[in-house]
Amino acid sequence: MNKMILGRYIPGDSFIHRLDPRTKLLATFYYIAVIFLANNWQSYLLATVVTLAIIPVSKVSLRFFLNGLLPVLFLIVFTVLIQVFFTTGGHVYWHWGWLSVTSLGLTNAGFIFVRLVLIIFMSTLLTLTTPSLSLADAVESLLKPLAKIHFPVTEVALMLSIALRFVPTLLDQTTKTMNAQRARGVDFGSGGLFKQVKTIVPLFIPLFVTAFTMADELATAMEARGYRDGYGRTRFRVLRYGRGDLLAAVVLILLTLGLIFLRN
Repeated sequence: MNKMILGRYIPGDSFIHRLDPRTKLLATFYYIAVIFLANNWQSYLLATVVTLAIIPVSKVSLRFFLNGLLPVLFLIVFTVLIQVFFTTGGHVYWHWGWLSVTSLGLTNAGFIFVRLVLIIFMSTLLTLTTPSLSLADAVESLLKPLAKIHFPVTEVALMLSIALRFVPTLLDQTTKTMNAQRARGVDFGSGGLFKQVKTIVPLFIPLFVTAFTMADELATAMEARGYRDGYGRTRFRVLRYGRGDLLAAVVLILLTLGLIFLRN
């Protein structure tokens, strides 16, 4: 559990850390969309080189990015296996009933594996280099035009900020609860699937109690400080675009042009 990356922020003063959170948020969504332009090994190689070149710029250890793969490792493996055994076309290497391994299936599986890993790396980069409060400010700033149609922009930003803030806290609480139950003889890793599920179910009750307790205490603290909504409030953190944000946009544009040029 302590290897979960979601919601965690690694303090730093790198070029990526100093970017405007709106730039990082928009760049992440844009990257996820543009990566689907890649459809051959040359374009995927370009996307991989660019992504791996960005990671050292953030001055965050690659270990954190690899840990970010762990929560979705099962989904990645499952998706890759689906492509391997159910995609037909090209040379057939193995066939049994309605299962087959073909050259096209292996190629598509490799492309999807690289695509998922790159998307997770970029999403992890966003959370590791951007504080949760800055992400909430970015969402609120980007959604601000929707306030004209009475969309609750400030409330959505507040909920996002609270959710991101308490994800690591709940994960740490889960680890403590599991350690306490291990000390009482509970073994979470042995037995079949149903036995493991049965051992995990008792974790939900203390976690729900902890979550509701923290939510109640947070609501009481906000009410005691006179919080109502975000409209009309001054801001301690003022978002401003800089030259680095322009450079990030140029890199994304060049990546897009390169992927279009290398497409089949």
